[in-house]
Amino acid sequence: MRSMTNTNWTRHLKLFLAATALSLSAIGAGTGQAWAVSGKQTIAQSIQTLQKSDRRWIQINLSKQRLIAWEGRKPVYAVLISSGKKSTPTRVGTFKIQSKYKSTRMRGEDYNVPNVPFAMFYQGNYGIHGAYWHRRFGTPVSHGCVNMAPNHAKWLFEWASLGTPVVIQK
Repeated sequence: MRSMTNTNWTRHLKLFLAATALSLSAIGAGTGQAWAVSGKQTIAQSIQTLQKSDRRWIQINLSKQRLIAWEGRKPVYAVLISSGKKSTPTRVGTFKIQSKYKSTRMRGEDYNVPNVPFAMFYQGNYGIHGAYWHRRFGTPVSHGCVNMAPNHAKWLFEWASLGTPVVIQK
């Protein structure tokens, strides 16, 4: 009898917790705008902190399709980029360069591109790299990465190191 009561109690607790989680997620779904504001505030705070330092960091403005390389509060390089198109957007947030490759192959559902130059990945398969296959910089055309002309990508690749902060904003 004791084990049956214990099992019932556990089952009721699991149901209660699942219902609570579902209710909270439904309530949270209506507050998406508050989360977005919070994200914008976090990005603004990251920029302020980086500008007060003497660190190298990269700022990407998706609405302007611009990348700026900074040393503290001093801009040292600025260039047009091509970010992700509407169906495959570039992620917004604060990241760090996690890996660098002078040349790599990039594959996806509808692309397979060899010898992608000067690739620096900041989150999974999302990265900043040279793009020799188009010249539409200033226009979102990528599958989520940040495309640059190869000569600009080379400069950034040589300037940035692993751990360099990358701030991407709308």
